[in-house]
Amino acid sequence: MLIRVDETSKRAIYAQIADSVRTDISAGRVGPGSVLPPAREVAVGLGINVHTVLRAYQLLRHEGLIDLKRRRGAVVTQAATAIAELRAEAEALVAHAEALGVSRDALAALIAGSETSGHSSTQQSEEIRGGTSA
Repeated sequence: MLIRVDETSKRAIYAQIADSVRTDISAGRVGPGSVLPPAREVAVGLGINVHTVLRAYQLLRHEGLIDLKRRRGAVVTQAATAIAELRAEAEALVAHAEALGVSRDALAALIAGSETSGHSSTQQSEEIRGGTSA
């Protein structure tokens, strides 16, 4: 497993680590029962603080994607199977949204059930239908 981060990104390093693990899970490169590299090993490899890696692992644990076990480390849970199965459906949804002219941000907000910053529900609905642009 290769954990990737972009030092030029504005996204926090711990979030990038979690994103990288999620990507490997959704692509089926890491499955249930797989053991993630030890936090110290990842930290040394990336030249970062071990607590940054642990924060990423805690986030993944909170999402139910990994279990943190004493002496075994971070182990991918059965939820990885569901994530991998949903990947193709998610890609199809994104492609369909793009064909309709709906941005990824608007689609993410729709899925999350939240509003995009500074827009009312009515404005967001109009944007999704293509009635207005921000």
